[in-house]
Amino acid sequence: MTEMRSARVEAARSALSRGDLGATHRFATTLLSENSKDAEAHFLLGVAESSTGRIRSGIWHIDRAVRLDPQGEYCANLAKLFTMVRQDGDAASMLQAAEQALPGDALSRDTMGCVYARLGNHAAALVHFSEAVRLEPGHAGYRYNQATTLNFLGRTEEAEAALEALIALSPEDARAHHLLAGLRRQNPECNHIGRLAEIRGSARKPRDRLLLGYALAKELEDVGQLDEALDTLCCVNAEHRRTLPYAFERDAASFDAIEAAWPLPKPVGEAATDSPIFVVGMPRTGTTLVDRILSSHPAVESAGELQAMPLAVKKAAGTRTPTVLDPDTIAAAAGSDMAEIGRDFLQRATHHRRNPSLRFTDKFPGNFQYLGFIARALPASRIICLRRHPMDTVLSNFRNLFAVTSRYYDYSYDLLDIAAYYMRFDRLMALWREALADRLIEVRYEDLIADQEGETRRILAHCGLDWDERCLSFHTNSAPVSTPSAAQVRQPIYASSVARWKRHGEVLEPVRRIFENAGIAID
Repeated sequence: MTEMRSARVEAARSALSRGDLGATHRFATTLLSENSKDAEAHFLLGVAESSTGRIRSGIWHIDRAVRLDPQGEYCANLAKLFTMVRQDGDAASMLQAAEQALPGDALSRDTMGCVYARLGNHAAALVHFSEAVRLEPGHAGYRYNQATTLNFLGRTEEAEAALEALIALSPEDARAHHLLAGLRRQNPECNHIGRLAEIRGSARKPRDRLLLGYALAKELEDVGQLDEALDTLCCVNAEHRRTLPYAFERDAASFDAIEAAWPLPKPVGEAATDSPIFVVGMPRTGTTLVDRILSSHPAVESAGELQAMPLAVKKAAGTRTPTVLDPDTIAAAAGSDMAEIGRDFLQRATHHRRNPSLRFTDKFPGNFQYLGFIARALPASRIICLRRHPMDTVLSNFRNLFAVTSRYYDYSYDLLDIAAYYMRFDRLMALWREALADRLIEVRYEDLIADQEGETRRILAHCGLDWDERCLSFHTNSAPVSTPSAAQVRQPIYASSVARWKRHGEVLEPVRRIFENAGIAID
């Protein structure tokens, strides 16, 4: 029986490595029919189930495997599945168990690194990514994860070396080329423009063409070829936009629902007294900069870009719609106990904090859509909304590649879609400005650039924080940065991004006319 079991386990593992989930499932099921307490069989069946989208079933089986045999590989995979269903506390606990029974294979170490990264602990993630690379140096995915984390930690030269090693191993890896282009500002003497143009010319996969196109446009702009850069970007975005089933009406419906739901009810139970700081706004308008300024204060830490409030609202709504934010969810959550939403948010945020004695920031820009829930659920919180010139906001969203698979950024591939989105953002902020009074301040990016100290004092005063000179030296802050602004916020404040839109007035003329007709000032 032992030999037969070993043969079936080996066959199941072999099938799994080939991606044959059906065979893996059959072998594991057979093993369980012979012994319902076979930990390996539960693990293999859990991996097969979760890999085909049945996450909860996968969790049940791998949890059973861990209870029967708490080895590191099982714990690492269970931690990963917990993050997929946003059970971050359970994921963190399972990581601790995996550390105690440290797995020896590269895949499990990479999995642990991914979970640590998801929880915002990039220093811990790097340990595991580096070990995965050591164990399996020919695996491009492990090398990419290592390089990404080095970048988040500000170790730019090491990240660049890691990416060049990856590209030597896999010359057409579009993710590696895209990340490499963004590590630093390129110059005419040292850039990758020729290589990028050549590789993109032969790329056939749409995602590869998108990543390589953004990388090429970024480097062209870096070396001063501004018109060529924007022309490239227009072509790249138009090509991708044609593949998306997107119409602005989808986003407009959510804005309508948010406005219709206000005013939300006051908390039924006792509201939380915690005072987190929310940094919100359209993407690419200075939210990371303000987050770094605040987290340079000794009384504040950054929890990063949390999804905690959207998930708390979704849970309160109880809707089964496929998106976190949609009109049905907003309407259902509007009748919920706001105090419970606040408690849920704080519980979710706990797993992304390092020092519970400090106040913390949540700099998820999209929280501007949740300010009504934030105001009611966390009445002691403070809110800072970044505003940037409307034309520069449109251009900066168009120039940045957000999460490609996220439907929340589908508006960002077309200038007129971005303009439409901005107008609804502007209208919503007018509502919050009136409704939230002194809970909210708006900070103009241009004012912060022109008067760093004055605006920093205003921000700190709004948050109830004493003045601290270290906030002016935000670029020396050694905390990880996992946003597209990672390179920029490690430099002192600079003004080269102010009024960038004027260099491309002809291309942006249709946007200017839309704003003019809508009464949005651009002078």
